[in-house]
Parts: sequence; structure tokens; C-alpha cells
Amino acid sequence: MTHFNRLNLASLAADGYNGLIATETYLHGALDLKLLSLVKLRVSQINGCAFCLHMHYEEALKAGDTPARLNLLPAWEESRMFTEKERAALLWAESLTHIDVDRAEDETYAEVKAQFSDKEMADLTLAIAMINAWNRLAVSMRFLHANDKPAS
Repeated sequence: MTHFNRLNLASLAADGYNGLIATETYLHGALDLKLLSLVKLRVSQINGCAFCLHMHYEEALKAGDTPARLNLLPAWEESRMFTEKERAALLWAESLTHIDVDRAEDETYAEVKAQFSDKEMADLTLAIAMINAWNRLAVSMRFLHANDKPAS
């Protein structure tokens, strides 16, 4: 369960919050969970969202990913441990997360699109938009993950 350190968005903006949850439910049935978790984890690394890093690391392991691959995620471009489809998804995730710099250029889109059907591309784009939104909500409201305990 999420602990809200600032405002409880789930109760104060219930309709909007529940809409985000509904979209997440859709995405969990639309995309391969290993790929989805990988993308969410990478975007959360870029955005520095501790809550989402905890959550999506655990989800990735449950989806069948390995600690060795997840440890190399920040350097995915240099690693041979990621499939061409995963690499394309990560490229699109970084492009959309850094949209102020990358602008989702036509060349990037074409490279990614070569690995995905139109439906998959639509779902992937929605998933990337959603994790960016969740990162911003979690960071701004200081969501606290149950595993985030003080160091001893």
C-alpha cells in the first residue's frame, strides 16, 4: 500500500486517480509484463523515483527478469543482454522521457516501430506516458514504498 507523505491523491482526487489505475490495469493485459516492467524501471531510473524503483524492480523479477539484467539497465545500449525488441522499447522510453531534448524524432520512431505492431506501439507509448505521470505524482507527493526503510 502506498503511504502518501503530502496529499492523499487516492481520496482527494479519487476519480482521476482511479482513472490512472484503470489505465494501468489495461496496460497489464496489453503488453508483455517483462517488457512493461523493464520500461517502467528505466523511466523511473531517469526520473529518480524511489517509490517506483522499488515497485518495478520487484515486478520485473516476478515477470521473470534477472538481477544481472536489471543491474545493467542504465547501460542497456552497451549490453548484449537485451533483445532487439527490448532495446527498441527502451530507446522509445528514453526518447519520450527526455522529450525536451529528443523530441521523439522520426528516425527514432522508425527504429522503434520496426519492432512493434501499430497496436503494440500505441500501448507502449501509453505505458511510457503513464510511468512518467506516476513518477511525477510519486515524487511530488513523496510516496513511500513499504520496502523503503531507514538504513541502520
